[in-house]
Amino acid sequence: MARRDVLTDWNPEDTERWRPRQAWLTLWVTTISLFLGFMVWYLVSVIAPMLQNAAVVTKSEAFWLTSMTGLAGGLLRMVWMFLPPILGTKKMVGWSTVALIVPIVGWLVLLLQPLDFLAESFPLMMLMAFLTGIGGGIFSGYMPSTSYFFPKARQGVALGVQAGVGNFGVSAVQLITPVLVGVGIFGAGRTIPKARTNADGLTFLQTPAALILALLVVSAVLAFTLLKSVPIKANFRQQIDIFGNKHTWLMTLIYLLTFGCFSGLAGTFALMLNNMVPHVPTIGWLGGTTIAFLGAFLGSAARVFWGPLCDRFGGGVWTLVASIGMAISAVLVIVALSQTTLIASAPADQVAQCQVPLPLFLTGMMLLFFFAGIGNASTFKQMPMIFPPRQAGGVIGWTAAIAAFGPFIFSMSMHQLSGSGGNFGQRIIPIFVVVLVLALVCAAIDWWFYARPKAEAKS
Repeated sequence: MARRDVLTDWNPEDTERWRPRQAWLTLWVTTISLFLGFMVWYLVSVIAPMLQNAAVVTKSEAFWLTSMTGLAGGLLRMVWMFLPPILGTKKMVGWSTVALIVPIVGWLVLLLQPLDFLAESFPLMMLMAFLTGIGGGIFSGYMPSTSYFFPKARQGVALGVQAGVGNFGVSAVQLITPVLVGVGIFGAGRTIPKARTNADGLTFLQTPAALILALLVVSAVLAFTLLKSVPIKANFRQQIDIFGNKHTWLMTLIYLLTFGCFSGLAGTFALMLNNMVPHVPTIGWLGGTTIAFLGAFLGSAARVFWGPLCDRFGGGVWTLVASIGMAISAVLVIVALSQTTLIASAPADQVAQCQVPLPLFLTGMMLLFFFAGIGNASTFKQMPMIFPPRQAGGVIGWTAAIAAFGPFIFSMSMHQLSGSGGNFGQRIIPIFVVVLVLALVCAAIDWWFYARPKAEAKS
């Protein structure tokens, strides 16, 4: 790497040697790429219900497509977590953005094909779903890399903004896809039941992918022209020293609760509604967009706004609040799901035939997303306080990798529990019982090790 691309005289804890302009520029350029990465990662979660409604894929195949993105995201985060001190920020972000173009081009080409071709191309769709996991994988490289540029006192805000705005990519793709599929940019359209259509009754599934592709090209140019790197270097062997610290494993469990639930529920919320509520609430002025995007939006907003509060009051106390809040929210969801009723007029061999008490269910779900967002912000404040800079970056990457399996865990669990028929709502109750228990365990861990007055690692 050329010398001019490395900040040689660099120390964010020294006000004389910290370069705030470059730090914030790095934050925003990286965040744009991360936002688009999350759009790529969650595109399948929006397309899958549409394909299911059009009988292109079965319910089982729709859950498999969604779960594959989570599996890939978790596995690829285990790769990206090691890249910041090996490649440096500029190369890592630039080439990662280029890599995101591959699955988007793949989906763009696939979605231009006739529906009967798609119905026979499930293995190819699974491959493209796996490759969208790159959008989830980059998180474990971007967040540690950005943490290098900021002093500890400002990392709550910086990482909260980056992760929160990046997470908005989830709600953005869930919000705009039902609108964009009614707009024909190029290629053939087709009729798909329950999808947003234009005046001619045509649906253009390829349009969202085309828009994301154009934005990715711009983002890659920004990364290669504006970013620099810091002189933090470590090989693979040096980086695995984090696994000898018990706090790595404790924070992994806590982040599995917060981001694992956020990512898992964000990836499956549309499918839950599609298979449980006969008439999914929509927002008419947004062209029939369903309310599925609201959960991810709320959780992302909480992550952004709680960054400054975590800097002010510490992350440990807010993680405690988040854990307790998620436990209470899970109880509300469990109560709502226990009251779901079968719809007699629906075919007996289908699961999309149960009615849930919608106000109670949505209240519990939205609170789960909200408190998960708070926990996502607070844990990323805690890790730089508990670990030295290079280790903190590694722990952020590792915990994010494990939590990224959320979509796979939630999707596969729902698929296995619901089977091929019966009351979908009641059958998935065990998932939220596990969330409840995990939340209580994490609350106890956080209180003892990080939040109480004489905690071992007060953070």
